[in-house]
Amino acid sequence: MEQQQETKSLGVTNLRLKFPNEPSFIFKDLSFSVAPGEKVLLLGPSGCGKSTLLQVLSGIIPDSIEVPLKYDSIQLPESWGFVFQDPDTQFCMPYVDEELAFVLENLQIPRSEMDGRIKEVLAMVGLQGLPIHTQIHDLSQGMKQRLALASVLLLQPDVLFLDEPSALLDPDGVSQIWESVQEVAAEKTVLIVEHKIDQIADWVDRVVLFKDNGEILADGLPENIFHFYKQELIQYGIWYPEVWEDYLASPSYLSLKKARGDESPSAQPMLELEEFIGYRGSEEKIHIPKAAVIPGSWIAIIGENGAGKSTFLLALMQLLRTTGQYVLEGKTIQWKKRKKTLPTGLSLVFQNPELQFVTNSVVDELAFSERLKGAEEDSLRKKVQQLMDMFQLPTNEKRHPFQLSMGQKRRLSVATAFMSGEKILLLDEPTFGQDAKNTFMILRQLEELRREGTTIMMVTHDEQIVEHFVTEVWTIDQGALVDVSKRIPQQFKRKERLHAGAIYSS
Repeated sequence: MEQQQETKSLGVTNLRLKFPNEPSFIFKDLSFSVAPGEKVLLLGPSGCGKSTLLQVLSGIIPDSIEVPLKYDSIQLPESWGFVFQDPDTQFCMPYVDEELAFVLENLQIPRSEMDGRIKEVLAMVGLQGLPIHTQIHDLSQGMKQRLALASVLLLQPDVLFLDEPSALLDPDGVSQIWESVQEVAAEKTVLIVEHKIDQIADWVDRVVLFKDNGEILADGLPENIFHFYKQELIQYGIWYPEVWEDYLASPSYLSLKKARGDESPSAQPMLELEEFIGYRGSEEKIHIPKAAVIPGSWIAIIGENGAGKSTFLLALMQLLRTTGQYVLEGKTIQWKKRKKTLPTGLSLVFQNPELQFVTNSVVDELAFSERLKGAEEDSLRKKVQQLMDMFQLPTNEKRHPFQLSMGQKRRLSVATAFMSGEKILLLDEPTFGQDAKNTFMILRQLEELRREGTTIMMVTHDEQIVEHFVTEVWTIDQGALVDVSKRIPQQFKRKERLHAGAIYSS
């Protein structure tokens, strides 16, 4: 494959790429280029190859990740930085200051200047209050995402590859991250894969729209793409400005809200907590003074990155040492150091989906818990197939969970919770990294489970979900539950919006 110098800062001609053991190409004769200084947003359904294209254009594929590919010509940038979807794949040192110092050492920055630069870049990504010699392992995923961007900004590369850099951030963090990127990248080339586009739709120069098979559907100015290709954006389930307004006016959402209005919830708690404390080592990390969960609730757990939301879910699962009163369906739960079983009736979806995969195929992952219960194989396979279709997971039975895109991994992790059939689902950011179609599908399926009696406790930063789906909001701040508020999701009047009835009718 011949390397050719071009006037473009980066690009590829007639790219062909197919993952091993997969029946179809991710890209077939794809040509794509970016001019120096351009800001380009890649939009497309989950799993269409956007992240893979960034890895090809940076040289990560095939230099670091061996994937067979062919092309007529390719131009890679000489100086680039990459923010990955999964921040845990980004780091090579155990502590925050060591990670950032490692970058500066490679740039031959004098040691006397390092502390100042480290503190400056941490402030740019909203980590100014963090002790710099903090273990990265102890950070929340959102804080890790901020740190990953900080390490890339320190590089001051000519080209930035940003793969969902704000997926795990609270709303203030999203604004701060994009303000920082826009400030430092004014003269740089930037390629972005992102579902939260409100902050950048007016900043980017181009939007490239992909079909689900990796083909480019449209490439142009943002205002032209969002105006002239709205039907295609809807068809492929891609985020666009006003997508939530369209969804809230659709028959699908309105029928969910109408059904909820006819309910009379139980008043008998199924989960009660009092002076409930979760620890990491000897340090208190989460404190719940008093709270109760009513059957059929949909509770949003909100708060800033690092507030203790994920820690709370881990404490409920007894994956951390706890003290205080914890009553689950009338049974007192007490933490035991040598405990071999988790509390029955709970199912947890981790923020990082890879942490919960225990098998070597998508099919086996879905079937795992039911096989442990001795489920009959024929009926189990039918149920597995139904979930694979519902969550749009690859049907290749040999596909390893780690070979999925991040959005597909997240859908697989949520699907395994659906398979478990437990009475309480603990979900940690279940919609992050999802396109619009799959986000609304997950929310609809969760609402149907809730209506059938499942209780949902969900960590989320999505303000739209909090506003329009949940029945309670629990606010955690600095490691403590500080507010519990009942709410009735907004009822929206039907609006005459373009295509809205046909889009989300399923």
